[in-house]
Amino acid sequence: MEKTVKSTLSNKEEMLELLHQMQVIRTFEEQVEKLFQAGEIGGTMHLCIGQEASAVGACSVLERKDKIITTHRGHGHSIAKGMDIGRMMAELLGRATGYCHGKGGSMHIADLDVGHLGANGIVGAGLPIATGAALASKMKDLGYVVVCFFGDGATNEGAFHEALNLASIWDLPVVFICENNQYGMSGSVKEMINIEHIATRATSYGIPGKLIDGNDIIQVMETVQEAVERARRGEGPTLIEAETYRWRGHSRSDARKYRTREEEAFWRKNRDPIALFKNKLIVEEIITEEDFAQLVEQVQKEVNDAVEFARNSPMPSIDSLENDVYA
Repeated sequence: MEKTVKSTLSNKEEMLELLHQMQVIRTFEEQVEKLFQAGEIGGTMHLCIGQEASAVGACSVLERKDKIITTHRGHGHSIAKGMDIGRMMAELLGRATGYCHGKGGSMHIADLDVGHLGANGIVGAGLPIATGAALASKMKDLGYVVVCFFGDGATNEGAFHEALNLASIWDLPVVFICENNQYGMSGSVKEMINIEHIATRATSYGIPGKLIDGNDIIQVMETVQEAVERARRGEGPTLIEAETYRWRGHSRSDARKYRTREEEAFWRKNRDPIALFKNKLIVEEIITEEDFAQLVEQVQKEVNDAVEFARNSPMPSIDSLENDVYA
């Protein structure tokens, strides 16, 4: 297991775009939370607030042809891979202009045009799909790499071990990224796994396992870049454990009785990935506090426009009820 510690801030425009994307994810989800509380969004939702760096850092090193597969907590990955927040918001509000025409909701968004193979409401279910997509890339010489996002709880599923084993023995172009946000639904990862770090499980499959700070976007970028290049060379998969923290509960029904408010406050104050990166850019004299305030204002307008687009979009018609049904 290796822990990457390098940091580079070589491209100003790229750094500003990374900060912009993280702020879009944060603001988008804060708005989604408000709409849900106001009764404008049905079903449930799973927010990734506090985990923005792993999504943006990983997707920033991918090409458009590369694929991602995400989870029930996938808004951040979807935005980072290039999906339109207006169509995403429309999907959450159940409108016909949404990515699934308003029938899929938060947990089933996909966009093949940007290489997003889909979110998944079943814990660990994306892992074998990612391995299958990587197998197709290798057998058909399609040249894309697959990045599979999943949480710490998924690593206790049989699908995790099967997917890593097959990807390893076939040297498939796939990068497995475990976002260890410390809690699988309502249980601490320390109660669920009898090893110190999930990344060490890579040893069982003869592939690299890397433990990184998932709230340090530069570290995420560098580590995923190395894994993607390894996959493109035909050298097989990598398992990356990105340590992070979800600020909200598992879903809206979660009262978070399994952890203290003091612990949550510590992470918000000391380990906010956006604040960490913003402060780094200020030290490097790439931005100022005033620049960041303007960015926050700009992003809020982008999200407000997305909400307006969704609210002004039609509901799916009764005639479309049986469309897009495959089973």
